Amino acid sequence: MNEILSAFNERCYKKYIIRTFDIVFSLIVLLVFSPIWLVISALIRFDSSGPVIFRQIRVGLNGKLFQMYKFRTMVNNAQKIGPLLTQKNDGRITFIGKFLRKTSLDEIPNFINVLKGEMSVIGPRPEVPDIACHYNAWQKKVLSVKPGITGFSQVLGRQELEIDYKSRLDRYYIKKMGLCMDMWIMFKTIFVVFEGSGTR
Repeated sequence: MNEILSAFNERCYKKYIIRTFDIVFSLIVLLVFSPIWLVISALIRFDSSGPVIFRQIRVGLNGKLFQMYKFRTMVNNAQKIGPLLTQKNDGRITFIGKFLRKTSLDEIPNFINVLKGEMSVIGPRPEVPDIACHYNAWQKKVLSVKPGITGFSQVLGRQELEIDYKSRLDRYYIKKMGLCMDMWIMFKTIFVVFEGSGTR
């Protein structure tokens, strides 16, 4: 009986509580940061030519592709003049882009993806199709949940982690995900953002 109740509570948490939190939290963030959005947009325009919002196809829940939004932090058409993944001291990153990445402000538009139901506030970071297509069987398990803005692997290393190790951490999160785990990740995210660690 306890196992049935536990499974029921877990299903309710994943299906209803998380989605409610995602919607409410995203609306609050977008409302609070709306003035900052305007300032960031102006700075990006002043710093370099190109669109304010960077759009990129990512792999989401069950392998479904979606268009993820971020503030543009690199020169326009950066993917055509350099590698797919951002490198350390990447010369394509703009002056304002370095600040946005350091503070994670470039990810504010991700909350639009959350409202659309394509992402969650907490979950494995979504990869580009060119990387996800090489996932092995156990790595593909990260696609069993919605990708997130922050997550277990994000607060433990972000972009400094190797893809294989990152996948292991994300699998651990999927296995242990729950209210306590998500609360810990949220609080840990605050410290990681202020430290500005693990960014490129």
